[in-house]
Order: sequence, then C-alpha cells, then structure tokens
Amino acid sequence: MAARTTGDARPGRERWLSSREGTRRLRPLLAAVAALVVGLTAGCSASGGSMRVVWDAPVDDSARDYGNGAWLVDDTLVRSRYDAVTAFDARSGDRRWEYAPPGQDHVCAVGRRTAGSVVLLARGDRGPGGQGCATVAALDLTTGRELWHVRRAPADLTESLTDMVAAGGGLAVLRDGDDRWALETIQPTVQGSQSLRAFDLRTGAPRWKAAVPAGCVPERVAAGERLVLAVLTCGRTELRLAAFDKADGKAQWSAPLGGRPTPGTDAEVTLLSTDPVVVQVGGTVQGGLPGAYLAFGEDGTPLSRIEPTGGHGTSQSHRPEVVAVADGRLYAAAETKRGKEYVNRVVAFDLLKGTEVWRSDLASGRGFLALEAAGGRVTALVRMLARRHDDTDELLVLDAATGDEQDTSDTGADIDHKAGELTDLLIHEDLVVVVRWGRGVRPFSVYERG
Repeated sequence: MAARTTGDARPGRERWLSSREGTRRLRPLLAAVAALVVGLTAGCSASGGSMRVVWDAPVDDSARDYGNGAWLVDDTLVRSRYDAVTAFDARSGDRRWEYAPPGQDHVCAVGRRTAGSVVLLARGDRGPGGQGCATVAALDLTTGRELWHVRRAPADLTESLTDMVAAGGGLAVLRDGDDRWALETIQPTVQGSQSLRAFDLRTGAPRWKAAVPAGCVPERVAAGERLVLAVLTCGRTELRLAAFDKADGKAQWSAPLGGRPTPGTDAEVTLLSTDPVVVQVGGTVQGGLPGAYLAFGEDGTPLSRIEPTGGHGTSQSHRPEVVAVADGRLYAAAETKRGKEYVNRVVAFDLLKGTEVWRSDLASGRGFLALEAAGGRVTALVRMLARRHDDTDELLVLDAATGDEQDTSDTGADIDHKAGELTDLLIHEDLVVVVRWGRGVRPFSVYERG
C-alpha cells in the first residue's frame, strides 16, 4: 500500500501556526474537521457495516501547535509532535520505535508527504539563546532511523510551515530562512540564489542550489516526479510560482500569483499538487480573503482559474480535507442555500478549462467531513447532521467521471465525537485510522470495518 500522509501545518494543518495551519475551528453546523480519506482505490470497496474500535492512543495532555504530522506506510502508523516521532503497529497499537531529536532540539516542522518511506523534518533549539530550526533531517519511517541531516539557515517567522521542506522524485528539498529580508532597511543574509537546495533523498548527497531570480526569496517548496516548485516573494511585494528542473535546479518558468499583503510568510498560498500543477491562493482561513484555484501547464502556461464562489455555491476552501486533485480535475465540497436549508454537494471542475463538470448533492441533513479522489472514485466521509447527539457517519462513493452515486454505507460510528481537531482519516486494508491534533485528545483512534 502506498504511503499516506498528512501535513504538519494545519497548514495551521500548518499552515499550522500561520494563518491557516494553526488550530482550526469548524463551523458549528459541521462540528468537526476530518482530513483526506486515502487508499480506497478502484479495487477496494467502500461498502461496510458497523465499525468497532480496535485501539485508542493515550490522551495527549502536552501537545503543542508545531511539529505535528501523521503518516501511514504499509502497516506502520507514525505520529510526529514537537518532542518526538513515534511509530505504532496499525493493527495492534504496539509501539514499534521512537525517534527523539538530540539535545535541546524540538521538531519544528515536518514534510507534508513522504517519498517511499522517507519523510523530512526540520529540528532545532527554539528556546531563548538557541540557534532556531537549524537542521533538516531525513527519517526512515519503517525503522525510525535518521538517514542523514544537514544544516540550514534558520529564521523566526516561518519555522513551523510544513512546506519549508519537501520530499519527492528522489530528492529532499529545503529552503533556508532569513526573515530580515522582509524589512526594507535590512539586506538578506541568505541570498535567493543560495536559499533553495536539493539533496539525494536516501543519502543526503548535495544535488544543486536553485537559480532563484534576483530579488526573490523562496517561502514554500514542493517536490514532484518532474519538477520542483517554489512560492517566491519578489521585491518584497509580489508572489510568484516558480518551477525548477529536478536534475540541476535550473529555473524553468515562473508565473505571478498576485500581490503580497503583509510581510512574513504568506500562509494564503497552498501548493495543492505538483502533477498537475495546482495552487490555491487565498481562502485558506474561514472569513479571510477570498481565494481561487490556479492550474498551470508543465511549461508554466496558465490553464484555468477556478473561483470558490459561483453557480455551484461556495466551496469550503479553508478546509483542505474537503478538496482533492486527481485525473485532471479538482473536486471540492461546496455549500449553497436552497430556501431555508443549506445543501452540501461535491463539485468537479475541469482543470484544463476551469469549467464545472458535474455536481452531486447530499440529502438534507448531511455535511462533509472529508473527501478524496482516487481510482476513478470520489470517496467522502459524510456526517449525519440530523442526529446531533447520536451521530453516525457514512462513507459515500461517487463515480469520479459522472458524479453518480456508486455506494453508501453507514459506518455505525461517530468518528469525530472526541474533542480536538480531527485532521485526517488514513486507510489500511479494513482499518480506518482517525488522526487528531490538540491537547487533551487521543491522537489516534483505529476502527475496523465490518
């Protein structure tokens, strides 16, 4: 089974500590957030009956709002927090290994995705007098062994962003930090041409330093099979998306993303996909700036701009767990008002043209907790809103080509009944893993589908 991951940010999911990834609060109507449902491919069945709890992780009373992440690699379930990375047997809950940063180091941020079984993390001493997050390390999630580490130039404002490190295409990519460049009177100590670096993912051998355009500094990075992407801030005022050759780091193209309203890292940009290239600009915070989804060709040609509000209603763009990119389409949960009732629906957009392909409405009294697109299916976790005190959730499967309902099943479980931020659902065979972040909650609850 392929590795499944969640980002640290909460964004928040990092975006954690910035405007999006810190702690997120759901609309009172929906009650909780869940993240992507993955691993349901064309050969899997979405049908099921009741669910039973196999095991719960102990309550976490000392979590913090940085260093958080969760991944599933085969049957190894891994959780990161500020002070350690811990692996469990997904079926039994038995602890397999634990990685603790050396000395006074904390885990500042982790990569959004794994590549194979490897994930990147940024660590360092965040305390008074410490050097900050001055190290990037590659961790093998099957063994808990640190494969290699390298020094980086730390910063202050952006040290909890998931997208400061990325793994993909056999590369480990990092951006060095220097927040002082944001001040008009201070020159950066880390020039743009030195601040985006790539290493061999397994060995840590240096590969290249990217040729970042003059006057630009990378803020976020993503690594794909063919390109390395970075969100650049140029001239302290403009945001651009840039692509670099995976082999040597040479700039391939760049495209404008709009103005930069505030100094410091702009958490209003999310790198949704590297293949195809899809970026979300704005709309990452409930009640914040309106956003849009931008799609680009491999040569940087703008393909489409999909607005979150239109005839389809309003997409819940501040909730990354209800947005998915697959097979040349963007799938998003949206809400519209019909009379006195709110109607929740899945909407599919063609990324090449930016046009709506289909929409599929939920029955009254249902709301989305999560959706994922894979294997020709759109699989959604749906909350039965009408039964507020004895809620049970459903798995709904739609045909990704047409939006037609293929299957629905009552899970028999109230997946998000526990306090905290429910951030993800991970699938391993007949197991459904619920991931939560926050103090006083159980980080994992594992259910078995009947």
